[in-house]
Amino acid sequence: MLNIHNLSVSFGGEYLFEEISFRLNGGDRVGLIGKNGAGKSTLLKLLAKDYSPDSGTIATEKNVKIGFLRQDIDFEEGRTVLDEAYQAFEEIKTMELQLDHVNHQLAERTDYESESYNQLIIDLSDLTHRYEILGGYNYQGDTEKILLGLGFKREDFNRYTETFSGGWRMRIELAKLLLQTNDVLLLDEPTNHLDIESIIWLEQFLNNYSGAVVIVSHDKMFLDNVTNRTIEISLGRIYDYNKPYSKFLELRSEIKEQQLNAQKNQEREIQQAERLIEKFRAKSSKASMAQSLIKKLDKMERIEVDQDDNAVMNLRFPVSVTPGKVIAEIENLSKSYGEKEVLRNINLLLERDSKTAFVGQNGQGKSTLAKIMVGEIEHQGKMKLGHNVQIGYFAQNQAEYLDGSKTILDTMIDAANEKNRSTVRDVLGSFLFQGDDVDKYVKVLSGGERNRLALAKMLLQPFNVLVMDEPTNHLDIKSKNVLKKALQNFGGTLVVVSHDRDFLQGLTNKVYEFKDRNIKEYLGDVDFYLEQRKAEDFRKIEKRTESDKKTSVKVQNNDFKDQKKFKSLKNKLSNVESQIASLEKKIAEIDHELLMDYDATIAKPNFFDNYQKKKKDLEKLMQQWENITLELEEIGD
Repeated sequence: MLNIHNLSVSFGGEYLFEEISFRLNGGDRVGLIGKNGAGKSTLLKLLAKDYSPDSGTIATEKNVKIGFLRQDIDFEEGRTVLDEAYQAFEEIKTMELQLDHVNHQLAERTDYESESYNQLIIDLSDLTHRYEILGGYNYQGDTEKILLGLGFKREDFNRYTETFSGGWRMRIELAKLLLQTNDVLLLDEPTNHLDIESIIWLEQFLNNYSGAVVIVSHDKMFLDNVTNRTIEISLGRIYDYNKPYSKFLELRSEIKEQQLNAQKNQEREIQQAERLIEKFRAKSSKASMAQSLIKKLDKMERIEVDQDDNAVMNLRFPVSVTPGKVIAEIENLSKSYGEKEVLRNINLLLERDSKTAFVGQNGQGKSTLAKIMVGEIEHQGKMKLGHNVQIGYFAQNQAEYLDGSKTILDTMIDAANEKNRSTVRDVLGSFLFQGDDVDKYVKVLSGGERNRLALAKMLLQPFNVLVMDEPTNHLDIKSKNVLKKALQNFGGTLVVVSHDRDFLQGLTNKVYEFKDRNIKEYLGDVDFYLEQRKAEDFRKIEKRTESDKKTSVKVQNNDFKDQKKFKSLKNKLSNVESQIASLEKKIAEIDHELLMDYDATIAKPNFFDNYQKKKKDLEKLMQQWENITLELEEIGD
């Protein structure tokens, strides 16, 4: 599909990568990994033809369609969620306007015997036929299925896109991308704004996707579940293996160990040859032997060991002043967004030096309570900070808190005071912003680089309490480990919102689970919380749907009959969904054949009968799917 040959890109005289080559084939699901700033997002933009390389070529097979999920999106105001999602069907929407125009003319005109009227009927027939081939009668249902899979509710469909947060707008953009008939998908951090259920749904979608996928992600589990190939960008080179992430790391380590052993053996051989050359060179009888050894060494191809980029940021969070024993006191706190109540009568006492994790599904109020604690949003009830409390806040949507028109250095200088302004460059250096890097504009930084800058900026303000909302988003794995160690060594009070189990392990000593507008306290670390919930990981906890939750309540009331029926219906639903997917694929293949060679396709025996039968079977299956879904909802009520 895509052939990348000797591709090079440089910024400010330094190469991001130099003369890299690889080929992307159908069915490849590539995890593109590397440190923040290594060039992952840049490579995606090159593949999408947003950028041009300094040298090298990207050859694309004819008619290959590429879809790109960018980090920065811009929607037109005044469109509903459905309207925006329907933008994926540009040709179908254009054809709808043409059909409306033809139908309008046919309704108004009365010259039924005229040639022009007859032409309108022919046009209507041609347009209707092509509209059907393009999926015009199915796209609305497909759109609803994708939006529901990504976590939207039916009542969200007619809300305007500008009323949603950046994370939810990203989901709409992802829905548009998945609805298009792309041959290649380029996904830049697709899981950053998804909750666990939506991540699992996306995994299933991508595993059934027949085209090629290139994914930039720091979510190890997602990469392991989806990818079958890993390309790492490191120090301007790429390392390409047909393995998912974890197996890639194992193989990379084995290969490096083999290289080291081979290099040591070669060095011993070279040293032995050099000793012999030195010994024989002085003797005329051995001079030819010495020359032979010298030629052998000259021809020897020296074994190189793959180099790792081990540069990491240097992070330490100092405590400003010692606060009172009580950090925050919350009583009967509630918060609603319009008619939607997120938190109800919350009570919480946060004590000095405590390390607390907020966990639970997206939309349950974790970030809302964090914002209330730092005074960003209004609420009902009491929220009182203790004596001498100074809060440092790391927001989930860092891009909205940094000015893209400023340079890295200007951002830091503007945030500094007279006492620490002279240390700004030293602080930036410890966060891997060195030399000319500090003159880069914020708008050109990668997501991980912005997070590092936000962390550096935090250090310029005094604090003894840290409130961090999804701080690991965009950070590479090494940076995550540095951040975790710094937080473990932090002598103040910590509140962290996260879905990342690896990050939370050994970090906190108290967990609050957010669910159904309330919070529940667990006096222990995240492993204790998981043990109490009898779950192996967050995925099993957060995968539960609303129907599952309601069903579990009925199980507790010994309603085993409903439980059995629920499981049976879930199995039926899974079976029907599998049949729908298979039939939709077959119909799409026939539609493609019609587009490529209409006459040859319709000449097949009983073509139209078979084609219509498949469509009718699909309608029946869709009706079954709707009926089963309604039954499941009734059991949950």
